[in-house]
Amino acid sequence: MLQKVRKAVFPVGGLGTRFLPATKAMPKEMLPVVDKPLIQYAVDEAREAGIEEFVFVTGRGKVIIEDHFDRSYELESVLRERGKSDILDELQNSLPKTGTVAYIRQQEPEGLGHAVWCAKRYIGDEPFAVILADDLILSDKPCLAQMMEAREELGGGNILAAMEVSPEHTSRYGILKPGYDNGKIIEVKHLVEKPEPKDAPSNLAVIGRYILEPSVFDILENQTRGAGNEIQLTDALCSLLKNSPFYGLRFDGTRFDCGDKIGFLHANIAFALKRDDMNQAVADIIREISSDL
Repeated sequence: MLQKVRKAVFPVGGLGTRFLPATKAMPKEMLPVVDKPLIQYAVDEAREAGIEEFVFVTGRGKVIIEDHFDRSYELESVLRERGKSDILDELQNSLPKTGTVAYIRQQEPEGLGHAVWCAKRYIGDEPFAVILADDLILSDKPCLAQMMEAREELGGGNILAAMEVSPEHTSRYGILKPGYDNGKIIEVKHLVEKPEPKDAPSNLAVIGRYILEPSVFDILENQTRGAGNEIQLTDALCSLLKNSPFYGLRFDGTRFDCGDKIGFLHANIAFALKRDDMNQAVADIIREISSDL
C-alpha cells in the first residue's frame, strides 16, 4: 500500500536580501500578497493537499512566523467584542491544529539542501513534501494536490513540480533532463543546478514544490557543497536518481517568483484580480495608470 504523504517542510531561514529594507525586521515569507502573507498561502496549499504536520526550518529573526501561526487571544477578544465574527473565524481557521506544527532553526545559512536535512528527525522514515513560499502558484487545484494525485497514479516515487522557462533563463533554476514525456508526467533522467543556456539539458525548470522519499536525508547528510558554496538540494536529488523513481509534473496554474520584486508585484495584481471584492477596482486602477504611461 502506498504510504501517505502527511508532512511538509517549509524552509524559511533565508535572509530576503532582495527585498531590503522591507525585510530588515520582517521575514520575506511574511510579505503580503493582497492581504495574506506568502507563508500562509504555502500552508493553506499544504492543508488543502491533505498535509497533517508542518515543519518550519527557520533562522534568526523569524519568530514572527511562529507568532503568525499562534493564537492571539487579545486580538480575538477585541474582534469578538466588536462583532467582527467573520474576521475572527477566518483567523482561527487559518491556523494548523494544535500539536501539528514544529519549528527547528537552521543555525548556518548553508543552502536549501541543508535546510531540508535539518528536518530529518521530524520527518522520520516517511515520504514528505517541501514547499518554498517564494514560489506562489495561482491555480484552481493546489499544485501540491496535483502532485499528490500524480504520485497516486504512478504508485509512488519522487515528484518535482516543473515548468518550461525561456532558454536564456536556465541559469536561474535547477533544470531537468527528460526521458519519457507524455505532456504531463516527465521521467527525470538527470538534474543540473543553474546551468548556462548552452549547457542546459532542456528548458524544463524545477520550481519550489517537491515530494521526496526519506532516503534523500542519507544523501544530504554527506552532501558536499555545490553551486554558491552551499549544500544544494538538486545535487542530492541527482544522487537519489540512481536508486529511486523520479518524475516531473507539468502542473496546471501560474507560478509567480515572489523572491523577485517584479514577480511579487505581478502576484499581487493577479491575485487581486481574482478577488470578487476588488477585481473591478484593481482593473480600473490598472487602466488609469496605463493611460498615463
